[in-house]
Amino acid sequence: MVIGDHQVIVMLFPESTFKSFTRNELADTKQGTEVLLSIDAQSRAEVDEMVHRAVEAGGTVFAEPHDQGWMYGAGFTDVDGHRWNVLYMDIVFDA
Repeated sequence: MVIGDHQVIVMLFPESTFKSFTRNELADTKQGTEVLLSIDAQSRAEVDEMVHRAVEAGGTVFAEPHDQGWMYGAGFTDVDGHRWNVLYMDIVFDA
């Protein structure tokens, strides 16, 4: 799957294939977090839209959209229990 204008590639595999790559047992995502993936959004509206689409696809929200001043974000869990952040950072750098 290719995401965004920068064409970030995310590869999703069946558990058996992934296990053959890692040569390790897989984490039980109902018991703990194995990874937190973050996606950069271009606006607050894009954060809201991505979370909405994740829920429509069967995911659940673990962190409702919230504003921290310079950063706006939310978190969702996909159908396999992996956790994702969607973040919009409005940082102004002084030149």
